[in-house]
Parts: sequence; C-alpha cells; structure tokens
Amino acid sequence: MAHPSQLGFQDAASPVMEELLHFHDHALMIVFLISAQVLYIIVALITTKLTDKFILDSQEIEIVWTLLPAMILILIALPSLRILYLMDEINDPHLTIKAMGHQWYWSYEYTDYEDLNFDSYMIPTQELTPGQFRLLETDHRMVVPLESPIRVLISADDVLHSWAVPSLGIKMDAVPGRLNQTAFIISRPGVFYGQCSEICGANHSFMPIVVEAVPLEHFENWSSTMLQDA
Repeated sequence: MAHPSQLGFQDAASPVMEELLHFHDHALMIVFLISAQVLYIIVALITTKLTDKFILDSQEIEIVWTLLPAMILILIALPSLRILYLMDEINDPHLTIKAMGHQWYWSYEYTDYEDLNFDSYMIPTQELTPGQFRLLETDHRMVVPLESPIRVLISADDVLHSWAVPSLGIKMDAVPGRLNQTAFIISRPGVFYGQCSEICGANHSFMPIVVEAVPLEHFENWSSTMLQDA
C-alpha cells in the first residue's frame, strides 16, 4: 500500500515484483555512478587551468569512452531481458480468472467454476467504514489463494482499460475484442490495491482493483459461500 511522500515502489508481494525491484536498484546504481563521474569531469574541466596535449587528441581515450558505454548497456540489458521472459512465463496455472473492464467497474469470472462471477464497484466515500481507503475499496474483492500460479485473462467491454496492481508487478491493457493474459504468484497474505491505468472516460479514477490473497483453505470456503449465494 502506498503512503504519502513515498519515494520508492510499494513492497513486493510476488516474485516478479521482487525481481523488478532488484533490477530498479541495479539500474539506479549505474545511473548514480555515471552521473557522479560526469559531474566530476565537468567540475574538473571548469576549475583546472592545466592542459595536456595527449588528452586533446588521444585514440586510446576515444576507444575507452566507446567501449565503456557499450559494456554498461549490456549490464543493463541482460537482466532486463531475463525479467521480460519471466513476466511472460505461464506454466500450469492452478486458477484462471477473467477480468473484464467496463465503464466504470470491473467484472470477474472464475472460469474453473461453473457459476462464480461478480461485478466489482468502487464503494462511495459516504459509505466507507473506518479503516477503508477512499477511491480504492470495492464491494467485491478478487480473492485468490496464496502461493499458487494464477492466470488472469483481461479484456474490455467498451473502451480501453488497464488492469494494474503495483504490488504484484502487473499492468496489462484491457482491449475490446482482444484477450490478453498475465500471471502471478502471491507470496504473502494481504490485500493489494490497484486502479485502472488507462484513461477510459469521465469516471476513469473510480474503478479500483482489490486483490485479496488468503490461504487455500480460506479460499475454498469463500468460493463455496459465493457459489451458494449465486
């Protein structure tokens, strides 16, 4: 959950998001080192009055400042490609959920069950109970089991939407007439919040996403209750 004046990312709740955080720190450290080196060179050139003819025309230094950036780009590109392939990997999901975007709410269908589907609307501010978050709470949460591969099929009924949950490292466009898919494994119990991340009309800011991760036994009890109420 984000908090005021937060500078970094939200705490990771999935292995992919942990990898993304590590890659962010890796790339940021390289950026800091380059920035410090460039700043030092600029200050040194401005303040010194000494001149060296070998610096003004040197083949060796030109080779160095050509090869060094190439090596740095490789150090950034290889971990990035690894994470891209990890994010696309979907192996034997235990549960498949179809998320459909509408103006301006989400509907969820648990395709492994015969009749388990519901709409998820934002709870209006005047109906919130103490402890609930404004513009983020929904009347029905997407409940998933812990430490299980979950596949989410994402589409839209009307205009472009985007299903995004920062703590899980997920952001997938919902396109009318097209079925996109993504997968995640939640490594700790909790409630994780997201929002539609594609401008989709007047109430774009009012279609939140709430994912609740619970142990498998609790998930089975919840699904049984939902099927009985259907």
